[in-house]
Amino acid sequence: MKEIKTVKKFKKYLNGFTLVEILIVVVIVGILAAIAIPTYYSYVKKGYATEAKTQLKSIVQAADMYYSERGEAAPDVETMEAEGFIEINQSVKNKWEFELNLDPTGDGGSCTATSTEEMSGGAGEVVTYDVATGKFTGYGQGTQE
Repeated sequence: MKEIKTVKKFKKYLNGFTLVEILIVVVIVGILAAIAIPTYYSYVKKGYATEAKTQLKSIVQAADMYYSERGEAAPDVETMEAEGFIEINQSVKNKWEFELNLDPTGDGGSCTATSTEEMSGGAGEVVTYDVATGKFTGYGQGTQE
């Protein structure tokens, strides 16, 4: 008789989850995913854009040196690279195309990086550095142009 009671108690714990309990778990997981996935993609974009941001800062610093030595704004990134003011790693050049748009005085303007097909985030993504404000806009910055 004692064995029957033990079996009944044990059987009580073998029933498993109800449909309602499973649905509640699915809803909670869905809500967490809806919050986590966009945040994750935001961090991934920021990571991809970091390489461009670093290079844009270097280009602007090289443009300042160019202006100091030549007395005029640098015409483009290729000229600065050819004349030894900056060296851009080939892997960065494969992923990003850089464009320099400075005022003739060298005090304002912008520098832009546009992603190519080789960049993991996709082609056509733009990161812009505003020389006057010192701020980045575009891809991976929370603001898209």
